[in-house]
Amino acid sequence: MIDRTRAMWPQIADVIIKRIADGVYPPGSKVPSVVQIATEFGVVNSTAQRAMERVRAEGLTRSEKGMGTYVLRPEERDGA
Repeated sequence: MIDRTRAMWPQIADVIIKRIADGVYPPGSKVPSVVQIATEFGVVNSTAQRAMERVRAEGLTRSEKGMGTYVLRPEERDGA
């Protein structure tokens, strides 16, 4: 669970990464928007945005301007 005594964005990123690994957000699926993540975790949009930047940096998602953020298929990921 989320520990509000620590920085929120890395914890949120870890939750999203775990959801991807567990298949909650399967390859090719759209992940919730920054606004939806911010609402779910009770944080400001910039905190949710920073979390999603980390998920992208891990090579797990791609963003399409005006369309959303999608989970990459294994063959699309860096190092695959």
